[in-house]
Amino acid sequence: MSGAVMHCGFVPLVDAAPLIIAHELGFAANEGVSLVLLKQPSWSALRDMLVMGHLEAAQMLSPMPIAMSLGLGGIKAQVDALMVLSVNGNVIAASNTLVERMRAQGWESDLGDAGGVSAALEKAAQGPLRFGVPFPFSMHRELVEYWLGKRGLQIEISSVPPPMMGQALTSGEIDAFCVGEPWGSRAVDTEAGELILAGRAIWAFSPEKVLAARRDWTSDNPNQVAALMRAVFHAGRWLHDPDNRVIATDILARQEYLGLPADVIERAMKGHLLAQARSLGTEVQGFLHFNVGAANFPWRSQAQWIGTNLARRYGLDLSLAVEIARGVFRSDLYRNNLGEIGVDLPGASDKQEGALSHPTAVASTRGELILQRDRFFDGAIFDPASR
Repeated sequence: MSGAVMHCGFVPLVDAAPLIIAHELGFAANEGVSLVLLKQPSWSALRDMLVMGHLEAAQMLSPMPIAMSLGLGGIKAQVDALMVLSVNGNVIAASNTLVERMRAQGWESDLGDAGGVSAALEKAAQGPLRFGVPFPFSMHRELVEYWLGKRGLQIEISSVPPPMMGQALTSGEIDAFCVGEPWGSRAVDTEAGELILAGRAIWAFSPEKVLAARRDWTSDNPNQVAALMRAVFHAGRWLHDPDNRVIATDILARQEYLGLPADVIERAMKGHLLAQARSLGTEVQGFLHFNVGAANFPWRSQAQWIGTNLARRYGLDLSLAVEIARGVFRSDLYRNNLGEIGVDLPGASDKQEGALSHPTAVASTRGELILQRDRFFDGAIFDPASR
């Protein structure tokens, strides 16, 4: 390898693929970047490594840089979300005991019916539902809080490392979990529980992971930032081609990355999920995106949605939290660094979240941009102009 050395942290999940592919297939090298990928055991470890300067950049849960910039979680640091790495890709699973109670109430499995699943959970609940999520500041938590909060369901949320989700179900520590693949499928294979919902059924186009860096590093190294963003974008575009998914799956399965059977990883890559062990599986359209329809664009409106939720949950000043959150998602850097290589950029950096019920053409620099369906399960629309 040659060029600028960048240490980039990741957690072993399918949606780390853009970073892994950027390294393995030479997209980073083509941009003059020697990308050193460092696998981290947890999101908190990755966060600490970035803050302490041991990493130049990192894969992060989309709310993490916002939470860090707001000083939540015990660590305050100005962190930028340079671009979105992946959209969707989460699953919700429940213990065998809870699923049995849901079926006894007449529930029939449908991974796309958020309202039906929440109604079944309400009927089957015996006290507060204990939900596991990978990290307190995660899209997993935002989705669960938004989805079940609409019904007024009592929930208790705890943090569980993704590889331990199945074991936590089996031991009775939690009743259900929301996690990124392949750890939901892994829990199904070990018969710890069943999948009851795909995350995209709650919000059809939610920003899941972002490429993050400390603001001081971003400011001091503009050329390296641009090179890294270009490399990751090209990797995501390569991943978008279905013909490349088999190669990508084999690479991700390697021990230094996910270290899991390729067939488990392939389910997420193709959106073919097994709700139960040894079942035929269900096709979930749009389960995971890496590049389609401005998927990589860091929308200020999405940052505002996250910042609004965090402010209300933790009692922060709403106006200040929104201002900080919007500044974290660096649509300006995305425009500067990817516009120059011809990437089709949206005409605005805000949009009404949840307003699209079908793919829709929008104003863009090349006039070719089609945004994907982004509906919330309840039909609500988040308008960033209305605070």
